[in-house]
Amino acid sequence: MLAAAKASVGPGRLSELLTCVQRDLDDRFDTYRREFERVVDGEDREVFLVPMDHWETVGDRLGLDRREIEAVARTHAEQLRRIGSETDRREEFETALEIREAVVVGR
Repeated sequence: MLAAAKASVGPGRLSELLTCVQRDLDDRFDTYRREFERVVDGEDREVFLVPMDHWETVGDRLGLDRREIEAVARTHAEQLRRIGSETDRREEFETALEIREAVVVGR
């Protein structure tokens, strides 16, 4: 909800965007595992740190506009922050998000 509000994208639209993006990420899952740092390896998801322009590249590939890209990026970053809070790694992840972006890939 926070990501949708900050990026001026409605919650329904955000849900659609995340579903679309997840399909794209699933198709590239092996690439993420080979090329990017995995910071969370959970039962239901893995989280990777990627270069700062990553979501723009994904958005261009999927035909998303600036607000939609920002909403997706914020959602993934907030998910990493939430995981960080739950695992006492919040500070570590906040620092990482200063120079990279988070990508959450569900299993």
